Amino acid sequence: MSSYKPTIGLEIHAELKTKSKMFCSCTNDHEVSSPNMYVCPICMGHPGTLPVVNKTAIKKVLAVGVALGGKIADFTEFDRKNYFYPDIPKGYQISQYKYPLVTGGNLAGVGITRIHLEEDTARSSHEGEFSLIDFNRAGVPLMELVTEPVIHSGVQAVQFSRELQLLLQYLGAGDANMEKGEMRVEANISISDTTTFGTKVEVKNLNSFRAVEKAIAFEIARHTELLNKGERIVQETRGWDEKKEVTFLQRIKEDSHDYRYFPEPDLPKLILSEISDLKPDVIRGELPEFPWDKRIRLVEKIGLKPEDAEVFVRQINWGTYFDNVVRAFPEDTQKILTTANYITSDLAGIVKNDATTSVDTVNLSSKIAEENFAKLITMVRDGSLSSRATKDILKMMYDNDSDPEILAQEHGLIQKSDEGHLTQIAQAILDANPSVVNEYKSGKVALIQFFLGQAMKETKGSANPEILKSVFIKLLS
Repeated sequence: MSSYKPTIGLEIHAELKTKSKMFCSCTNDHEVSSPNMYVCPICMGHPGTLPVVNKTAIKKVLAVGVALGGKIADFTEFDRKNYFYPDIPKGYQISQYKYPLVTGGNLAGVGITRIHLEEDTARSSHEGEFSLIDFNRAGVPLMELVTEPVIHSGVQAVQFSRELQLLLQYLGAGDANMEKGEMRVEANISISDTTTFGTKVEVKNLNSFRAVEKAIAFEIARHTELLNKGERIVQETRGWDEKKEVTFLQRIKEDSHDYRYFPEPDLPKLILSEISDLKPDVIRGELPEFPWDKRIRLVEKIGLKPEDAEVFVRQINWGTYFDNVVRAFPEDTQKILTTANYITSDLAGIVKNDATTSVDTVNLSSKIAEENFAKLITMVRDGSLSSRATKDILKMMYDNDSDPEILAQEHGLIQKSDEGHLTQIAQAILDANPSVVNEYKSGKVALIQFFLGQAMKETKGSANPEILKSVFIKLLS
């Protein structure tokens, strides 16, 4: 049995977040409940209509290219990709072939071949013996990114896809929600026991990271079995059956000449260097912090645990909230680390138990104002609040955003640190438990926890436990 090396290249389609469609003024909102609501003669492909390029969509693709270190085209044009399918109203798709907007670049150690821009198709749904088509999605700006064939496992393919999804969200280029079809992955898979590539099979429209990993693993196993039997792998396009977790034949794979590409005659050729706000330097100056740079800042410069940092990298709204809170104490590392801990553990736990929202959608600043959270952290670090009291106040703040100092005063949760006052309480407890005192003095030093528990009960948890412990030890000695 031979040992085969898998080689995988990805084609990822991502819808762009623009107000209008790619070549007409129809609203870019295919999630609207009514089918065929945002359509017009242009996106429906009526004869005699003329498309107009969406400049914002071009800028968003160029931003992705700049972020990935790709080469931005000077000259570019759109082409007609000719094929018939019910979800293509024109009988062709306006895409890019020879002159893409971006070539080259790298993400997560994977080389990029090209990034180009096209229009999305309509959405088909199949019910029994007939099919329905909703054209709200037809004409939505669609970015296509093609990687080099340098991926060797489904796990690596998922890692790359997740990083691209994150980048699109950071740039505001698109939401890239795979469940909604806003980002779809196609995997080109081959295996070989030589230095040359084997026969390539494409698995189309993978709409979850789980499907990407499972489909690639299935195809690698299928190819291996065929070759071990001495059978031939056929170049073809396959689909993914989510329930059965198998791929299935859709059609024999087309080559580029099957689409009969030719330049789109109704759109002008573009010289991007002549358009001031599409120049790479201009776009570069408008870019936000990238996910990979944010990881470095949080872990290496601030000192967060990698798992906490990843929460703030992947949940963009949580990361923004954290950054806004710690602006109140930019040089205090301990307060910053404490903030991260309370957000990723206690606050995250509160949100998970909130049936009205979710970790992905919650607006943290509307629940707890950043300045109030910062004040809570200050109270924790200066010893005004115990850990238990902090958790209680945090829940109160989430339910009804209020000043934590006022809440602590109203509920008697300010931590008592006055040594003289705590000494009186401790002495009273020792006087009430002489037998336990004798046991402690005979060597059972673990009984210090009994005394601490009694004192915390007496003070309703408001005593500073560190000071209280030192007071007991001093009295008992």
